[in-house]
Amino acid sequence: ARAGKVYGVDYSDVSVAIARKLNARSIGEGRVEILDGTVSELHFHDQTFDVVTAVETHFWWPDMPLGMREIRRVLKPGGTLCLIAENYKGAENRTSKLLEKYAHKTGLKLLSAIEHRDLLEGAGYADIEIIAEPSNGWICGIGKKPVA
Repeated sequence: ARAGKVYGVDYSDVSVAIARKLNARSIGEGRVEILDGTVSELHFHDQTFDVVTAVETHFWWPDMPLGMREIRRVLKPGGTLCLIAENYKGAENRTSKLLEKYAHKTGLKLLSAIEHRDLLEGAGYADIEIIAEPSNGWICGIGKKPVA
């Protein structure tokens, strides 16, 4: 990001250390900050961010609805959440089918396209868009924090 600041949050000490190493230059320039934390309790003030992304993470959250509400809390009115995953329930690709079959053994919580929409709606997001490519297993859920 040339303007503004990018924050990364992860509960894994190893992931935080790797992200800090890979982003050392941007961190040194004050454009990036990598923090230990969890989506269930984000250590940011209300209405801090214009955009929040969750890439390949939400299916591991211990409480998805809570995480979605916590992200909505830190979004500014009109701010955007973008969830991205390479696999989802009901996708036609081999990896998604295998993950779906064994999810109960791993703790992975794959959602269908409809369940992604329901998750965003249930957490109070508006202007929801679900973009899915079943043959690749890709899914993107986008929602906005209502403006009032």
